Amino acid sequence: MNPALAAGLQIALVIAVLAILYVPVGDYMAKVYTTDTDLRSGDLRIETVLYRLCRINARTDQTWYGYAGSLLGFSAASVLFLYFLQRIQGVLPLSGDLSGVSPAMAFNTAASFVANTNWQSYAPETTMSNLTQPIGLAVQNFVSAAVGMAVAAALIRGFVRVSRGGEIGNFWVDLTRGCIRILLPISFVIALILLSQGVIQSFDSGFTSTGLDGNSVTNALAPVASQEAIKELGTNGGGILAANSAHPFENPTPLSNVVEIIAILLIPVALTRTFGTMVGDRKQGLTLLAVMGILWSGLLAVTLAAESGQRGVAATAAGGMMEGKEVRFGIPGTALFAVSTTGTSTGAVNAAHDSMSPLGGGAVMLNMLLGEIAPGGVGTGLYGILVLALIAVFVGGLLVGRTPEYLGKKLGQREITLAALSVLVMPALVLIGTGITVILSSTTGYQGNSGDPGTPGSIHGFSEVLYAFASASNNNGSAFGGLTVTSDWFQSSLGVCMLLGRFLPIIFVLALAGSLASQKKTAPGAGTLPTAGPMFAGLLTGTVVLVAALTFFPALALGPIAEALQ
Repeated sequence: MNPALAAGLQIALVIAVLAILYVPVGDYMAKVYTTDTDLRSGDLRIETVLYRLCRINARTDQTWYGYAGSLLGFSAASVLFLYFLQRIQGVLPLSGDLSGVSPAMAFNTAASFVANTNWQSYAPETTMSNLTQPIGLAVQNFVSAAVGMAVAAALIRGFVRVSRGGEIGNFWVDLTRGCIRILLPISFVIALILLSQGVIQSFDSGFTSTGLDGNSVTNALAPVASQEAIKELGTNGGGILAANSAHPFENPTPLSNVVEIIAILLIPVALTRTFGTMVGDRKQGLTLLAVMGILWSGLLAVTLAAESGQRGVAATAAGGMMEGKEVRFGIPGTALFAVSTTGTSTGAVNAAHDSMSPLGGGAVMLNMLLGEIAPGGVGTGLYGILVLALIAVFVGGLLVGRTPEYLGKKLGQREITLAALSVLVMPALVLIGTGITVILSSTTGYQGNSGDPGTPGSIHGFSEVLYAFASASNNNGSAFGGLTVTSDWFQSSLGVCMLLGRFLPIIFVLALAGSLASQKKTAPGAGTLPTAGPMFAGLLTGTVVLVAALTFFPALALGPIAEALQ
């Protein structure tokens, strides 16, 4: 099939399915986060029982600092549990003769999965047991995603509510509903679809076969389908097998590839409808969706063009940059997956991003550096673009003399300060981490192989380090695989970046939600800047691009841009 036609058909299918699901899924999530009724099955109120067991008063709302305290306490407990589970997995059932994980790697992995990053500095088949995978990593795939969605719901309530105390909801209720009512049922359906395509589901440790060279090969098995579904739906990304979504046990067919892309995009896209429904103005949600669509489609076009290019003998013979790509997906399926995963903090990969062309690799890196709002992770994309929308309103209001307010809430010094702090966390982590690593390369363990383009001092080597810290600080999890990140420096520094990149913005966003909720709503006047429609969509898009360009252009010029110009 013609590559252009194949790309067009895959993109059209993804967009068509998302368009069909947009309204029902978005409105359903709005109902989940606004209803006062607990979920029940017959006479059994499932959520009520959970609240009573955990001694939670589900009818009491929390202020922003109570909400944040609950969230941080739950996440800290999750990090500790996952860390100790990895350390003692060798003495637990289903260990498969695997020993406990080393302290540095256990910390990095615990931070990674709790922060919804799923960065993996290990080979899953030879490191994590079939007990650690489901009760440790897979559980975090659910709850870390639900945490992001809860923060988005809390921020929306900040715009909707008028409360003297600034209450923004109940974290425990939002967490429970996100897991039980949204993530669990949808991931169950996705898992069944993946099973029908040949994705495996097994608790056996593996089987032995004879390779093409006649030697015996051990093939790892795992409960893949169940974890693959929530890995994509929750924009987690960590593969239960080392090759991730390029492995035929995780992603065997072109159809399964499209299904996984739809799963990645579904909740972030539908949350814009949830936002519009909850604030009572669906045009606001459509405006945010338009901005996400512009950024996503623009970077997809650049990546497709770069990867379809035929520079060099090998690329000309293959009809494109096929190195590091699965032939069952081809360039269209690879580019679509890469742009979707880096734009949603997912980090799953169906190809080697390190083998992409300099321009293609730079495009997916820029996708993360935009803040991962196109369309962003589950919850994180929505509250991320809302923070940028507040900055766009403030800047636009200053330029034309309009009142800085959004959805009837005034944007004063406190609100803009919190929004600015939230936006600045990620660039600070990326640039500081990259700078320290490159300057102190011998101390940090930044080393490449002899003759490898990732060797310290090379342009591509700099790109690999920049990509690593961009991925960790944005809670993405994908990587340029040529960089070895098993040193104590990378394990610890990237783990810290994951935690700070996840929870510092959450604290600022929750504080912003509390500040907004404590305000009275004001009716729009003649001086109010309209925030729904093409004009504001253009202003917001420009703000996103300008912030990223001013912040990261020098670093990108030293890495992927310089490499592309060679």
